[in-house]
Amino acid sequence: MQTRRMASTSIISPSGNRIIAPTSTDPRPPTRAAEPGIVPGARIAIERLYPALDGGRYPVKRVVGDRLEVWADIFRDGHDVLRAVLLYQPEGGSRWHSAPMRLFDNDRWTGAIPLTENRRYRYTIEAWTDPFASWRDRMLRKRAAGQDIAPDLGEGRALIAAASAGIGRALAPPDADAETLLAEALAETMTEAGPREDVTRIEPAFEVTVDRRAARFAAWYEMFPRSQGTAPNRSATLQDCIARLDDIAGMGFDTIYLPPIHPIGRKNRKGRNNSLSAEPDEPGSPYAIGSADGGHDAVDPALGSLDDFRDFVAACASRGMEVALDLAVQCAPDHPWIAQHPDWFEFRGDGSIRYAENPPKQYQDIVNVNFRAPSSPALWKTIRDVVKFWIAQGVRVFRVDNPHTKPLPFWEWLIRDIQRERADILFLSEAFTRPKVMRNLAKLGFTQSYTYFTWRNEKQELIEYFTELTHEEAREYLRPHLFANTPDILPRFLQEGGPPAFRIRAVLAATLAGLFGIYSGFELCENRALPNSEEYADSEKYQYKVWDWDRPGNIKPLIAALNRIRRAHAAFEDWLNLEFFPCDNDRVLFYGRGGAAFIAVSLDPFAAQETVLDLPLHALGIAESDDLRIVNLLTGGAVHWVGARQRIRLDPETPALIFTVARTR
Repeated sequence: MQTRRMASTSIISPSGNRIIAPTSTDPRPPTRAAEPGIVPGARIAIERLYPALDGGRYPVKRVVGDRLEVWADIFRDGHDVLRAVLLYQPEGGSRWHSAPMRLFDNDRWTGAIPLTENRRYRYTIEAWTDPFASWRDRMLRKRAAGQDIAPDLGEGRALIAAASAGIGRALAPPDADAETLLAEALAETMTEAGPREDVTRIEPAFEVTVDRRAARFAAWYEMFPRSQGTAPNRSATLQDCIARLDDIAGMGFDTIYLPPIHPIGRKNRKGRNNSLSAEPDEPGSPYAIGSADGGHDAVDPALGSLDDFRDFVAACASRGMEVALDLAVQCAPDHPWIAQHPDWFEFRGDGSIRYAENPPKQYQDIVNVNFRAPSSPALWKTIRDVVKFWIAQGVRVFRVDNPHTKPLPFWEWLIRDIQRERADILFLSEAFTRPKVMRNLAKLGFTQSYTYFTWRNEKQELIEYFTELTHEEAREYLRPHLFANTPDILPRFLQEGGPPAFRIRAVLAATLAGLFGIYSGFELCENRALPNSEEYADSEKYQYKVWDWDRPGNIKPLIAALNRIRRAHAAFEDWLNLEFFPCDNDRVLFYGRGGAAFIAVSLDPFAAQETVLDLPLHALGIAESDDLRIVNLLTGGAVHWVGARQRIRLDPETPALIFTVARTR
């Protein structure tokens, strides 16, 4: 539908959005007033538009195939009939498309936009007074009251004549009678073709970032490339890593995440268990990036060449997986940038370079770049070019290390600049920091976000946290990525609970959200920690390791089953359909995904737990007396239940029941 507009000035709506309001019937495009103020011609108010983040400052997020549902209060003085449409266009588009809005209740209007492309869209609302519908409404009410409407028919004929002239064909005879003028079919035609008054539009438009499916639904496996071989005293290569891919794909993962693969600095290199001095054969931390062998755009020679990396990316793709690469904006003291751009770094009064620290933690093998330097615009562009370099090698996903320690405007600029050319590029924010900072990183562009899930173990705190994520404003922009462990974090629950704790956390991570990940060793229930810490003992962050990937006690079959269930049931893709249900045991969590799958998980790794589940049969349209078929998605077995309240038993070996509910036919 082509939208007609009137010349207008602007006012500020109560919600802070700029509203374009008509002041004449001049057909020229609307113009902005020099100063906002009260405009006598502004008859229509558009308020409380949802979704809109900070008044439209940030885009909301969706994925391809979604429909963006928009709500707003739209009203005017008097009793005239209003119409409204959603206007939308893909970024870079030359014209607006429209979708109808309908009155829901009490001046609350709603409509939906189809999102079919992986790119940003702009959207806004346009509303107007419908003179013909207003006239028709008055006539119908007068006729129903037994009043004479003949004197008013001329007004209706005039409106139809004007519309007919506009489209070049007669919509009704010039002398049409009342029945013709008030017919429903003519009313529908006049809604499209008839004149419009008080045309009002919100400007500037809002934005929605439309990502590809992997932005919302993926299973990540983090691996240290150098630990994928069989020799304890040397690095595995990227070619060695290819041999591991079938094992990882067999567990159902679709994303292989690699820590930095760049040359590792030699100056202040850390040794085993983060010791301050490394032995000659110790590799150091991959986060100490840069040496004489190159910087952020190079591959550590111990891993192979750039060609080897491209081979690895291709091997992942052939197995239905993609590569996520760490973007760590930091340097070793011998990174080439330090000699090339000393102004990008900070130096102490004695002339030594300032290494990274977060007291009491010290990172002597790492120096931070100085975003306060006068030449920081060149630094911004250089980091952007690093991202573009790895995109050219086939990487479409970046996990960003500690983004909260870098300027927030930098990330907004970088992500926007990259996605303007490549909307398919995804960014994961690794930020275990203050909640408002985590949220702002998500608002300004990060596709996915780490969360506090890693430390949420008790029933009530899990319910409260995930209710916050799924039912408050964060649902519109923050996509939680649930990592059960990381190279830096071996939670005490896993340290103390043994294999049952790993089973519990695997089920929770895989079923509470669409995105989850594990760091390698989780499937082996590796839980050796340094004393009084969450740090792994003999961490592969500082040494080569050789693993027996099939060692006894592993939970690989469970992980494979969880990923199989996730892929087979579409309800697991939309994490916003999460709903918690009652059960009478504080050590058991009971929840569902869109009414299509239900999960009961024991939170106790040490003892069996029994509970009575309260199934939401009414919401499912199932009667209390119906015979139910319950399919256990982990085992494939089925049982029959009758009634909403059912007792189950979970133990450390089988701590979860994942099932579907259906009537027995």
